[in-house]
Amino acid sequence: MNAVLNRLAPHILSLLRVAAALLVMQHGTTKILGFPATQMSGVSIFTMAGAAGVIELVGGLLLLIGLFSRPTAFILSGMTAVAYFLVHAPRDFFPIVNQGELAALYCFVFFYLVFAGPGPWSVDAFRGGEKAGALRR
Repeated sequence: MNAVLNRLAPHILSLLRVAAALLVMQHGTTKILGFPATQMSGVSIFTMAGAAGVIELVGGLLLLIGLFSRPTAFILSGMTAVAYFLVHAPRDFFPIVNQGELAALYCFVFFYLVFAGPGPWSVDAFRGGEKAGALRR
């Protein structure tokens, strides 16, 4: 059983990267492209929310295809940490109360990807910049 799980781990890492990228990208598409329409749609890119939207959109796209994955994940991790501490933490200490659990989770998922890499299903792996076969131990 462990052998099967170990063999699949790099592929599941790629799946985690793709899922996180798609989820964070929608924050950018609503802010910058107005789709889907939300209360954050149409913010100016010259505001902090707009700058975050650009990072979410471009960083999400880069992470989705797995190009420059580690530096992109680092930037996204930092951006979500800033979002947590500037927007959510001042409301309350507890993430469940301040509604910051998503920002905190994104922060740690992206931080993990900085160290784990993009996995085998990525442009980085295709270009030979990442070891495609296994997680580094």
